[in-house]
Amino acid sequence: MKTYATKPEDIERRWWVVDAEGKILGRLASEVAKILRGKHKPYFAPYLDTGDYVIVINAAKIRVTGKKLDDKTYYRHSGYPGGLRSTTLAEMLKKRPTRVIRLAVWGMLPHNRLGRAMMRKLKIYEGESHPHRAQNPRPLEF
Repeated sequence: MKTYATKPEDIERRWWVVDAEGKILGRLASEVAKILRGKHKPYFAPYLDTGDYVIVINAAKIRVTGKKLDDKTYYRHSGYPGGLRSTTLAEMLKKRPTRVIRLAVWGMLPHNRLGRAMMRKLKIYEGESHPHRAQNPRPLEF
C-alpha cells in the first residue's frame, strides 16, 4: 500500500458562509481557521493550502465573554520612537469590527506565506449582505 500525497490539482474549493451574530469570537475564529486550513478534509496536508473560502457576515454582532470588551487590548506600532498605540476591543468593535475577526483568525493560522494565502480566502462583512452570491456559498453551522 502506497502513501497518498495530496497534489494541488486534487484540491476542490467550496464557499461557506458563516453568520457571526451571537457567536463567541474565539470559537468562531477557531472554526473559521479550521475551514481555511482545510483540516476538515480527508486529504489535508500541512504543507499545502487545501482549505475553502469562508464568508463571515454580521461581524459587528459578535459576542465576547467576561470583561474582554474593556480588558482586551490591541497594539500597533508606527516604527518611530514612542509610536506604540493601543485600542481596546470595545473601541475596535465600534470602528472596525471586521478587523477584530481578521486578527483573531490570523492568530490561529501559520504565520508564513501559506497562512497569508489562507487569509486571502477569508471575506468578512459588517452587515448581512455580501457580493459573493454567484459562488453559491453553503451555510456553515457549528
